[in-house]
Amino acid sequence: MTAMDRRQFVELALGAALCSAGLGCASMVTHRVAPVDGNVRLQLLDHPDLHGAGGSLRVLPDGFEEPVYVLALEDGSYAAVSPICTHRGCTVDVRGPELVCPCHGSTYDRQGTVLEGPAERPLQRFPTRVAEGDVLVIRLET
Repeated sequence: MTAMDRRQFVELALGAALCSAGLGCASMVTHRVAPVDGNVRLQLLDHPDLHGAGGSLRVLPDGFEEPVYVLALEDGSYAAVSPICTHRGCTVDVRGPELVCPCHGSTYDRQGTVLEGPAERPLQRFPTRVAEGDVLVIRLET
């Protein structure tokens, strides 16, 4: 049995607490996707979680170790961001209009911009566009 570091313990404890409280378990589902030529293509009709402002989806592209959060924005566009906090590397949670780091409280808007520190840098962002046929294209190679 290997020892668990503080970060792993906090993440595990927080996940267990959220699931036992019935909060956010549905959003914990991660959809595996296969990029083609450095792009992920999501047929929006197949992802009702992205219908309407405030929607969110977690995708795990093949070859990635961490998921990408796909977020529906107020103006009808989409953002795709890394969930890894730029302060100390914890995984942020989607909480309505914000992404919040459970470790030290850094807060980001849905486009990954820092709203409140200690983080000083925005979340990594992946370019998105909606192509013909209501297909959301996420460019993984920035």
